[in-house]
Amino acid sequence: MASLRIFVAGASGVVGMPLCRMLLDDGMYVIGMTRPRPDSRHADALRKIGVEPVMVDVFDKERLLEAVTQAKPDVIIHQLTDLPDGLDPKLMPEARSRNARIRREGTANLVNAARAAGVKRVIAQSLAFVYAPGPLPWTEDAPLNIDDPVTGESARAVASLEEQILSGPYEGVVLRYGKFYGPGTRFDSPPPGGPLHVHAAADAARKAVTRGRAGVYNIAEDDGTVSIARARSELSWDPTFRYERL
Repeated sequence: MASLRIFVAGASGVVGMPLCRMLLDDGMYVIGMTRPRPDSRHADALRKIGVEPVMVDVFDKERLLEAVTQAKPDVIIHQLTDLPDGLDPKLMPEARSRNARIRREGTANLVNAARAAGVKRVIAQSLAFVYAPGPLPWTEDAPLNIDDPVTGESARAVASLEEQILSGPYEGVVLRYGKFYGPGTRFDSPPPGGPLHVHAAADAARKAVTRGRAGVYNIAEDDGTVSIARARSELSWDPTFRYERL
């Protein structure tokens, strides 16, 4: 296990940073990808905790391919999002479109790089709150709400991401995350409808590196919105997990 090389795309985010710390605790070698910025504070923060930082825009297909093939990872973890600070609700409509592009085009570029690098497993962040209306709790085989006038764009982008991840030449794992709360999210308390603490989200990705079959897993607190039986059984995941070393 100590010899595994993990490439975390979105390493400086609210899930990515605690995830990197957990992987380092497990003895992994971690390469953390973050977007190029005018200053180096995100790369510096990653380097400070022991991560090898790589500054790459996921839409720069050639540079991403170069970075991943040079890193030679065993596993890629796709935690890329483009969300406003504190998940400001006034800025979320524009963020949905930016995230939809990441899920469609960014995922395609990351999968292409994974294929070229001979990666063994790819783990990707998805959403557990774009299911179509139906009986609760939603299981992983429930349909997504792709025709909804509000969430349809996100649901269609999620469907694209998941199809790409699950059809690659590696073990593809999709983690359908609930609604984030916790450090960096602006929410201290669990929101209704499938909440998820960012530390528990990171722990699910950490566990998926070495556990679980390829496929889709709901990752949220067990409030009756989604079924997390598969994640509990195959990943030994506990939604009450909190990381105490930050």
